[in-house]
Amino acid sequence: MGRVTLEEVKRDPEVRCYLNRGEEFLGAMGFTEHGHRHAALVASIAGNILTHLGFPEREAELAAIAGYLHDIGNVIGRQGHEQAGGLLALGILRRLGMVPEEAALVAGAIGNHGDDAMPVNNLSAALLLADKSDVHRTRVRNQDMATFDIHDRVNHAVQHSFLRVDDRRKTLTLELTIDAKFASVMDYFEIFVTRMVLCRRAATFLGCRFELTINGQRLL
Repeated sequence: MGRVTLEEVKRDPEVRCYLNRGEEFLGAMGFTEHGHRHAALVASIAGNILTHLGFPEREAELAAIAGYLHDIGNVIGRQGHEQAGGLLALGILRRLGMVPEEAALVAGAIGNHGDDAMPVNNLSAALLLADKSDVHRTRVRNQDMATFDIHDRVNHAVQHSFLRVDDRRKTLTLELTIDAKFASVMDYFEIFVTRMVLCRRAATFLGCRFELTINGQRLL
């Protein structure tokens, strides 16, 4: 038993298979991208949140591991993918040699990242913020704009997204640039208001305030 790293997790054939197949299955159902790009970005953001807020280095790496694995449950199904992913991750991490205490933290974070989630630990809060902040046109699979649904329109409209961590002010600010030709700010709130509530809840758990700026205007 030992210190399992993010790089070990990324190289693991089982992890790669589940991410690839889960992404394939979601594509067939018409969902936005949830593959290696999303996994790597969420891992990076989750780890950076805890690092910049001064949490221990190992806790930040565990948050990154949770971020990378958070959607592997899609290989089983979209409904309940959070809990399925937590169980899959638990088995993978134990096989790789992660100690039970750390594996339990990662699995708990993954199992509690859905739209009705409550942060259960620091990893979970960082994962929620990282996952819900990944909105961008690169996630849109559909190339026919005439058939875009509201999720496609909103994601396609976002030209830039960045989660800014300010340890001094204790703020976590999601900064978005939206092209109004494709979607309005109200369109964004129509589908993402629940996610913003989750982000605020997660930021509070970490002792911070969540803020949202769109096109340079602070809205939250």
